[in-house]
Amino acid sequence: MIKLLLHHEHRNFQRLWWAQLISQFGDRVNQLALVGLITERVPGSVMGLAKLMAFTIIPVFFLQSFAGIFIDRWDRRVTLLVCDVIRGLLVLSIALVFFAWESMVPIYIVVFLAFACSRFYSPAKMSLIPDLVEQESLFMANSLVTTTGMIAFILGCAVGGFVIDRYGARMGFLIDAGTFFVSALLISPINLSQQWKVDRARILQAGREIIGPIRRSVANELKQGLQYLRGHRELRFIISMIAIILCAAGAVYVVIIVFTQESFQSVTKDLGIIAIFLGIGLFVGAILCGRWGKRFVWYQTIFFSLITGGILLVTFALLIHWRPQLLSALLLSFGLGLVIGPMFITANTIIHVVSDDKMRGKVFSALEIVIHCAFLTAMLISSWLAGFVPKVWILVGVGTICLVIGLVGLRMKLNTACRASKGMA
Repeated sequence: MIKLLLHHEHRNFQRLWWAQLISQFGDRVNQLALVGLITERVPGSVMGLAKLMAFTIIPVFFLQSFAGIFIDRWDRRVTLLVCDVIRGLLVLSIALVFFAWESMVPIYIVVFLAFACSRFYSPAKMSLIPDLVEQESLFMANSLVTTTGMIAFILGCAVGGFVIDRYGARMGFLIDAGTFFVSALLISPINLSQQWKVDRARILQAGREIIGPIRRSVANELKQGLQYLRGHRELRFIISMIAIILCAAGAVYVVIIVFTQESFQSVTKDLGIIAIFLGIGLFVGAILCGRWGKRFVWYQTIFFSLITGGILLVTFALLIHWRPQLLSALLLSFGLGLVIGPMFITANTIIHVVSDDKMRGKVFSALEIVIHCAFLTAMLISSWLAGFVPKVWILVGVGTICLVIGLVGLRMKLNTACRASKGMA
């Protein structure tokens, strides 16, 4: 990891790393700002928070299929740069223009547009990584990128929880807008001259297609992307596992926020502290996975993480419900983070290794669609259930489902491995 961050040969990757650190720091502040905004307007409303968060996810279904096609043709650095600038301006408009408006509709629209840009940003970032490092450094690079998210998560929750609790949600939006502009400045010097020379013919061809029969071209490439996924068993399995994980995350996301606010009687202060320890756990888990992850079979990492995560979520819900002590919540949040991080590092690395370079953008775009669909569906269902079922039992139910899926999946994979070894013998 130190070599990737310090060696001059990886300067382009280092710029991307710093840019992601800063922009994702702002994302966490923005996330708490959205929570603070809803708490200021409709305190304790799970559905109110779910409605706002839904507009962060809906752009996936309009744009993600097309985003991967164009990302495989565009200069990925320019895509990241433009997305950062546009998102910065949009978030700034919330703080300076729409925050004082009584209607939430303009904020819904701005949030939708900002996250529409993110639909291009996320797969472009993941597709750019193999262009910046050698294949033997790819696992380490993915660990560092995940680590970046963990560091940003910790810092963003620490700053955001304090600032928003003390100064209000508007300040959170101002901070987030500034981080997007700083990220753009860091990305702009990335040099991809060699890749650009190779890709220039593809860019010109893309221009001709845009002028010509673009609909047919897009439809054909979407079909190719789906056929590619159907033809790769490991890709299908990895995407289905990530969908399960994100489904669980969506089911607990808004419920656990309001559950924590009600249990500790605060807006973002205690929520931010708990999120810090979750982030520290994610960071440590990412470090351990980067250091020793290659020693384990990938499916063991994913299923053991699901089993342990389910147990910890059930324990968190019951313990905080019966005896809300901050120390217990912090320790359990750390444990949850510790087991979540390795799942995504393992899954992203497998996708990088299995996918062809020309299909990588489409694969990550398909992944974005699947996981966001799972997240949104589960979030809306759990938010609706929260009107009838105590929040603690929703969390217990999700944790139990994760535990069962992990146990069943691990047993099935072990049985398959045993049958394969007997067949070889």
